[in-house]
Amino acid sequence: MKHPLIETLKNLRGNARGAVYTEPMWGIPFNLYAPYVSVYMLALGLVDSQIGLIASVSLVGQFFNSLVSGVLTDKYGRKLTTLVSDIISWSIPTLIWAIAQDFRYFLVAAIINSAWRISMTSWSCLLVEDTDQKLIVDIYSWIYIANYVVAFFAPIAGLLINRFTLVPTMRGLYLFASIMMTLKFFVMNNMVTETRQGVVRMEETRNKHLFSLLGENRGVFRQILRTPVTLFTLTLMVIMSINMMITSTFWSILVTQRLLVPEQYLAIFTTVKSMIMLLFFFTLMPRLREVDARGPMILGFIFFIVSQIMLISMPPQSYFLLFITIILDACAVPMTSTFLDRLVVVSIDPKERARIMAILYVTVLAFTSPFGWIAGKLSEINRALPFMLSITLFLVAVVLLVISRRLPHLYAGNVHPDAA
Repeated sequence: MKHPLIETLKNLRGNARGAVYTEPMWGIPFNLYAPYVSVYMLALGLVDSQIGLIASVSLVGQFFNSLVSGVLTDKYGRKLTTLVSDIISWSIPTLIWAIAQDFRYFLVAAIINSAWRISMTSWSCLLVEDTDQKLIVDIYSWIYIANYVVAFFAPIAGLLINRFTLVPTMRGLYLFASIMMTLKFFVMNNMVTETRQGVVRMEETRNKHLFSLLGENRGVFRQILRTPVTLFTLTLMVIMSINMMITSTFWSILVTQRLLVPEQYLAIFTTVKSMIMLLFFFTLMPRLREVDARGPMILGFIFFIVSQIMLISMPPQSYFLLFITIILDACAVPMTSTFLDRLVVVSIDPKERARIMAILYVTVLAFTSPFGWIAGKLSEINRALPFMLSITLFLVAVVLLVISRRLPHLYAGNVHPDAA
């Protein structure tokens, strides 16, 4: 109980407490259905290119929602914006997925679900603005841990699929998700308060129209272009976003269709991955919290590269090798995602956090959006090709991180000098 992460969890106060403590209420239902989304689409008659197209359409929707997320967060406050956009982006789409019949249902649900990018900005501001920045790594670690712990519930989905088959089980899981997530949004809203910076921005934007506020983004964008450390962080965000999209969309397809792993076994791999990541967070992450982020990130991207090479080169039903790739991925995620989250927080001006984060997400999505369709087309040619694309991008990330060691102005360090 004296573990640094445990101490952080026990001593959480304010908005960070509300965000972290309620996260499992979203994570449990999400992790129950997430491993089976792509195979659920296949079961309802969609083909790889349609699945890739849905991913791209979702990203385009996320692009436009990210574009307005900063001004909505500033004008209506972090708290209200988070509640409303969460309900729209999760409570409604999960109901549509539960009754989906064909491509049209998934397309409409993906468009509505893309509004989660609004709450991504407002929720991130709620989480970090009144929080000691020395706790940022620990807090983001707990956000990840909350979602990995609940992945232990994933085998339940496998048992249900084995008993009731895939489609009926997924319909029930989506209905459960809609109920649980909606409850989570209202509970968290009751536990958080508007941040100090949020109150300031609400007052500053009170008499301004949304279009006027959107016009001000040009100045914020110029500020980003003049900040090398933010541009460096943005490039890594783009690479991670593309690869997360490829993995979340095509991993289960490759494993079931190329490696011939039965669908009900997918949850086992999710659970093993969660166990390894939890072990990593509690044993090694506390030792890395103050180190230069570039070292762990380079090692993490190398782990991703080795994992992807193994994944596309192994023969069918090579369960031992597949578990090795899961272990490598599980070690790579904390070393890349968590430290990238820290770089995002500390590399931007806290006075313009909402709008800068919104523009960063917009830019990430602008570059990521075409890759859903591209990866879908590549998958139709050869299901290994999307992962070869991932390998290439991970190599680019490693090169950038190595170059940054020779260019100190590209690295933000641990804490932004003007951070709130």
